[in-house]
Order: sequence, then C-alpha cells, then structure tokens
Amino acid sequence: MKIGYARVSTQDQGLGLEQQRAELIAHGCERVYSDIVSGAKTKRPGLEAAKAYLREGDVLVVTRLDRLGRTTVDTLKTIKDLDEAGQRIKALDLDLDTRTPAGRLVASVIISLSEWELDMIRTRTREALATARAAGRVGGRPGLPAEKRSAILASVQAGMSVVQTAKYHGVSRTTVYKIKARANEQ
Repeated sequence: MKIGYARVSTQDQGLGLEQQRAELIAHGCERVYSDIVSGAKTKRPGLEAAKAYLREGDVLVVTRLDRLGRTTVDTLKTIKDLDEAGQRIKALDLDLDTRTPAGRLVASVIISLSEWELDMIRTRTREALATARAAGRVGGRPGLPAEKRSAILASVQAGMSVVQTAKYHGVSRTTVYKIKARANEQ
C-alpha cells in the first residue's frame, strides 16, 4: 500500500500543500498525511501518524526527499526506521530505493545538499540584514507621520469609536488601539 506524506513550511503555502496532495494521490497513494510546519522542527504529527499507519511492505511516498526533514541525521533516521520495519520510501522526484546501500548514499547526499542550501540562505539573509542596518535601513513598514497619529488620537478623544476612527483615517483598529495606548502611557 502507498501512503503519502506532504509538508509545507508555513500557513501561507497552502497551495503547495494541495499541489503535493494532488501529486501523491495521482501516484496511487490511498491516504495522504500532511504537516504545516518548518522542516527544522522535529515534531511533525502528520509524519508520525503516517509512520504509525504503515505496515510491513508499505511505501511512504513523498514528492521530494527533503519533505521528510531538513537535517541529514533526522531524514536518515526516518529512512532507517522505516527500512527496519520492512517499509520503504519513494520520492517522486527521484527513482530511488532507500533499502539499498546505494539508495541510502544518494539520499544522504541529497539531504546534505538541502541542509547546506538552507544554511546558505540563512547566512545570506543575515548578511543582507546586517548590511541594510549598517546603511541605516530598518525592516518593516514605515510608521505613520506624527500629524496622522495626532489626528487619530484627536478623533478618539473627541468620542469617535475605534472602528469609526479606523475607517475614517484608513488604518486598522490595531493601529488606533496602539496610538491610544501610547497616549495613555505618556
């Protein structure tokens, strides 16, 4: 029996999750388990449920090998655990049998490259942020001009509700609450 497992990194990638599910079903998976978490996190309830459902001779199908995790050690442990239980992994992007020494070697190289790529992305991101800070740029949306903050505060103090104030000034209710709270602190 083929059991599918799909994983995406954040809630924003729901489309990626649906695409993975569709691919897994198209490749004959009878059940598809999924997680919406970071690959660096060790708790993946969908993967654990899929592993618990698998029986000897079953195949865990993933769209890409790196869906099992980001670290080489974690992914190879999953492969080893499944192998010892008489189960195997099929990655749709590779024609790879994880029960053979050559298959495990290829899997470890691919996972190592994924881990290296993630480390490189993190390093480049940190360097780019440091460069931007050194140049005086700070991330995030620019704050509201002082005049607009004063006008919002004046509206609230004049008795306008938070919802009305937010609509009138074209800002969120959260912004109105923050301006109100800052005024109360002073």
